[in-house]
Amino acid sequence: MDSTRISDQALTELITGTSPVEFDFLAAKILLTKLRHLARFDSSPTTLAKSVTELRNLFNRFQQNAAVQSDLQKLTSSSGSPGSAEVLFSPEEVAAKIAQGQILVLAGDHALLRQIPPGNWIGGTIPYFMATRGGVFTKEKLFVTELPSYATSISIRTYTQDTISSVYKDAPENGLSIIIIPGSSQIHFSFALDAPSYDLFALRPLMGWISGCDVADIGKVAPEVVSGKNRLPQRNAAVVMHLGLPADRQATINIVNIFRQGSGDSITFVEDGFSAVDAQINGVRREFAEYLQEKKINTKLPLVANYSGALINTSFQAIDQAQKKVSFYAPVFRGTEYRVAAPIGDYVSAFNSNVPRTAAQRAAFSCNCILNYLYSELEGKRTGSLMGPITFGEIAYQLVNQTLAFATIQSTKEH
Repeated sequence: MDSTRISDQALTELITGTSPVEFDFLAAKILLTKLRHLARFDSSPTTLAKSVTELRNLFNRFQQNAAVQSDLQKLTSSSGSPGSAEVLFSPEEVAAKIAQGQILVLAGDHALLRQIPPGNWIGGTIPYFMATRGGVFTKEKLFVTELPSYATSISIRTYTQDTISSVYKDAPENGLSIIIIPGSSQIHFSFALDAPSYDLFALRPLMGWISGCDVADIGKVAPEVVSGKNRLPQRNAAVVMHLGLPADRQATINIVNIFRQGSGDSITFVEDGFSAVDAQINGVRREFAEYLQEKKINTKLPLVANYSGALINTSFQAIDQAQKKVSFYAPVFRGTEYRVAAPIGDYVSAFNSNVPRTAAQRAAFSCNCILNYLYSELEGKRTGSLMGPITFGEIAYQLVNQTLAFATIQSTKEH
């Protein structure tokens, strides 16, 4: 992490004493004492701006120091004010980060990703984000996730439909893998259906997202993914960054699902797939589209399955009454019991109460679903402290929907 993640406002609050952060880096402690003393006698905007620059320059000069990294993390996680840590950057600012050797996951418009130079990064197309000031739509900046500099190895790979089944085998035994797959591609569909059958499935942490586009351009603009190794946009391949972690650190993947199974009918399907004509309703086979219409089901609510205590959503995409076919954003699986989710009252409150308090401090990466953004009108609203791209699907070992997914890295020495 570098100091560009910390806003001028956050550093100003630190210098004026309204932020309670205590530094580990001795030089920062000494400089901050000096700057606070100066601010007591002269708190003019000009003086504070010079102090902010001085403190930022110190962090930049020693940013590889472990104590400085700890202090920057404190500044990022301690401030409750929106804008305390910037996550949206121009292509020029991203290029500067790459020149510094940073390991990045990028999300942004097609035109912006094409401007990024080679380096240790992967990216996917999307113009929707959960940023410091809440949900935002922009084609002017890229969302940047900085992965930890203490990684022991970095491997960036591109997978086709013929090779994606080895994604778990290729992952380091102790590490974290971030995957991006273009939406509505054949590899998207095959991964969604077949990932549970891959060798070492769920034994090594794999998370990521499905890239997309402006919803107004669906069907007109194809989602893409890009590898920082060759900068070639791909429309039917997955890009993956495999990170090795030190022996004293371990990655964990979690999801925040605010939906619960409702009290309605038991629904099972006769085959796997992204669409269905028939379903078993409480054990009785019938046309699923007809059932949804008859029961007046709110299809903004997903189907929810209980996987041994883990609640996994499958979202409705469309109902074709002419062909009696119901389409989904993720596959349904034969024999799995689903129920329509119970209604949600206050969406933002539900997220805030379900996101673990320590998640934002330890999160290495997170993403949220475009359906959550659209159905709950999240523009300008925050869902807890986790930030990331708003996606056409989340990957937490396998494809999930209408979910917030995040990966954390913590020391194995913590108790």
